[in-house]
Amino acid sequence: MKKKPMDYPIFITTIILVCFGIVMVFSSSFYMAQHNERIQDSYYFLKTQSQWAVVGLVAMIIMSNFSYWRLKKYANIMLIVIIGLLVALLIFGKPINNAKRWFVIAGISIQPSEIAKFGLIIYLSASISRNKDRLKRPITGFGYYLAITGLIFVLIFKQPNLSTASSIVMLALVILFVGGAKILHLGALAGLGISGIVLLLQNVDHTDYRVKRYLTFLDPWADPLDDGFQVIQSLYALGSGGLFGMGLGQSRQKFLFLPYAETDFIFAIIGEELGFVGGSLVMVLFLILIWRGIRIALTAPDLFGCLLATGITAAIGIQTVINIAVVTSSMPATGLPLPFISAGGSSLAFFMASIGLLLNISKYCETT
Repeated sequence: MKKKPMDYPIFITTIILVCFGIVMVFSSSFYMAQHNERIQDSYYFLKTQSQWAVVGLVAMIIMSNFSYWRLKKYANIMLIVIIGLLVALLIFGKPINNAKRWFVIAGISIQPSEIAKFGLIIYLSASISRNKDRLKRPITGFGYYLAITGLIFVLIFKQPNLSTASSIVMLALVILFVGGAKILHLGALAGLGISGIVLLLQNVDHTDYRVKRYLTFLDPWADPLDDGFQVIQSLYALGSGGLFGMGLGQSRQKFLFLPYAETDFIFAIIGEELGFVGGSLVMVLFLILIWRGIRIALTAPDLFGCLLATGITAAIGIQTVINIAVVTSSMPATGLPLPFISAGGSSLAFFMASIGLLLNISKYCETT
């Protein structure tokens, strides 16, 4: 099959987001990093994010020139590896903030859940594309894929990391839907999921952090100095930004008022410094990525390419929507970073590598 030029709108948009992210990570973190007893280096997050951006760029270039069909052969091995990594993390992982989410190797933190996310995309895409009719079978088809997804969900949930685990389930359901799963099966699953959440909220200990986050979402001002503090400070940041913002680098919330300003709540700093206009432009860039990703999925030369592009696009879209919804207090707080922008090395590298795969698929599309 003759290759076409890669999808340059996706490539350019990704580079813009990554470069913008490096600037915002520095802007939101330099004061905290300077006054942190462990770090004491205002350029720490700038240097770290820049280094990972270079790693991500190399990965993106490699994957854009790596024939995506070859991934199909390694899909089963990838599934075994990601399950093994998640199990090993629970056994050998070093707890950080009461959670086992990272392997720390030679001072470098790697989050296996990010590997699991994209490994599951590849596995589901490869398996469904080999036998699409398998999805029609409720137990050995649809049920089997749900069991695999459920196992990964439980392993990540036990870290604990409910936000990433839930996003992986949503991602898998998107792939199953596009792959041809019956609406009846998906509807029944959605009903079970909603019932499970209701039962969980009714029977779980109200001191559990997940329940506290839900109650804080309903009324963050009920406990403004503790559970509601982060959400309230985020809303203050967005409100202070107004239409055009206070100016790049002029945020006040980053002076240790807003926790995790450089990671999960970086969009609040964007809104404070660049205003509604700046925040809207960032969302437009993500919409461009999602739009081009959908076009690539629709025009992919085969089902494997279609599902792979669907999964990558869904991963970006789901995580972006959840992050911005949390920052704007439109849903309970979670720990998902904003793709390409939030501080976080392994997340940035894997998202950029996945964009490389998307660019690779685009070279074989009928029209883009």
